[in-house]
Amino acid sequence: MNILLKSAHIVNAPNKDLHLVKRDILIKDGIIYKIASKITATGTTKIVDLKNLHVSLGWFDSSVSFGEPGFEERETIANGLTTAAKSGFTDIVLNPNTNPVPDSSSDIVFLKNASRGYATNLYPLGCMTVKAEGNDLAELYDMGNAGAIGFYDFKSAIKDSNLLKIALQYVQNFDGLIYSQPLDNKIAGKGMVNEGTVSTRLGLKGIPALAEEIQIVRDLFILEYTGGKLHIPTISTANAVTLISDAKKKGLDVSCSVAIHNLCFTDEVLDEFDTVYKVMPPLRTEKDCKALIKGLKDGIIDFVTTDHIPMNIEQKRVEFDNAAYGTTGLESAFGVLNQLFGTEKSIELMTKGRKRYNLSSQELKQGSKACLTLFDPDEEYSFTLDNILSTSKNSITLEKTLKGNVYGIVNNNQLILK
Repeated sequence: MNILLKSAHIVNAPNKDLHLVKRDILIKDGIIYKIASKITATGTTKIVDLKNLHVSLGWFDSSVSFGEPGFEERETIANGLTTAAKSGFTDIVLNPNTNPVPDSSSDIVFLKNASRGYATNLYPLGCMTVKAEGNDLAELYDMGNAGAIGFYDFKSAIKDSNLLKIALQYVQNFDGLIYSQPLDNKIAGKGMVNEGTVSTRLGLKGIPALAEEIQIVRDLFILEYTGGKLHIPTISTANAVTLISDAKKKGLDVSCSVAIHNLCFTDEVLDEFDTVYKVMPPLRTEKDCKALIKGLKDGIIDFVTTDHIPMNIEQKRVEFDNAAYGTTGLESAFGVLNQLFGTEKSIELMTKGRKRYNLSSQELKQGSKACLTLFDPDEEYSFTLDNILSTSKNSITLEKTLKGNVYGIVNNNQLILK
C-alpha cells in the first residue's frame, strides 16, 4: 500500500532537521520512502490531503481497558482497537480487567491473537496474582514468554507486603515489570471521592491522600530492599510526586503515570453528584493538579495515560454510591492535553513510555517503519456523544470544549482515518 501525506507539518522534536517543517511524506509498503518539499503521486498511491495536517510519531497509551472477554457489552477488542486508532494511538497497553482475568499464558495468547491484523498494536498486561485475588503469584514467567509486558492486579492494592517482595525478586530473572496500585485499602475504607471540604459538604465518604501516599512509601521501601522494576500507575496527589522524586534520586528503578483527567478536573465538579466523575484514583484538589502538571514537566512523572475504562450505562446511571469507577478517555486525550501543555509538549508526552516496557520505538525519517499519528492541533470543538467511538459513553469530557482534532494513524502498513 502506497500513501502520500501532503503538506504535513512534522512535529518531531528529537530530529531537529525535520521538526516543525512542512513536507510531503511518501510511504511505500509500510516504510517511509521519501520526505521532501513536494512529491508527485504515481500509480495507485492513496493521497491524504487534510486541513492543517500535522504528523508525529505514533502515540502510546500505558493504561487502556476494553471488556473482551467477559464484558463485551462495554467494549470489544475489535472496536476498542479501531477507537484507539481513530484517536491517534498506534500502541496501547491493555489492562487485565476482563472475565476471566488473564493470569495464565493461554489468556495472554488469546489476547495477542485477537488483536492481530489491526493498525494499533496491543500489548497485554497479565495479573500479578492468581485470579487477581492477591494470594498467590500467577504464572509470571510463562505469561512473559507469551507476550505479557508487565504484571498488575488492576486497580487492586497488593495487601501482602511479602508477596510484593517475592514478585519483585522473581521477575528480575527475566527483566519483568511489576505494577503496584497506590492505595491502602484499610485507610481508604469505603471512601469513593477525595477526602476534603467537598466530600464533607456533600456527605460522600472520602479517600484521604494518605491512603495513596502510605502505600507508595511501603512499596518504595520494598523496592529499595529487593531491586527490580516497579511501576506505580495513576498517582493523584502532590506528595506522591515528592515521594517518587526522592526515590528516583536514590537510584531506584521506579516509574509512574498520571491519568489525564487527574490533571484537569478537581473534586469541585462533584456538586451535581454526576457519576461520570467517579474515578479511581479520585479527583483531588487544585493543589494536587498543579503538582502533577509540574511533575510531568520536570520528568518526575514518566508518562500520561488516558486510563480509558469503558462502563456500560447500567453501571453509571445509578446512585453515586453504587456507580462503577471509570471514564473513557482515548477520544479526548489529545484535545485535553493540547490545552494544558501546547502541541509540542503534548506530543512529547504522548510518544513517551515504550522504553519502560522494552518496546521498540520508530523514528520519523526516511527508511523507518511508518508509525505515525495524523492530527490538527488548532481545531476547537465541543466534545459530544458524536465524538465518542467507544461502545460505552461514560466520558468525563462530555460537553467540554477541546482543542485539537485527531485524523487517524498510519501503522502496520494501514491507513486508518475517522
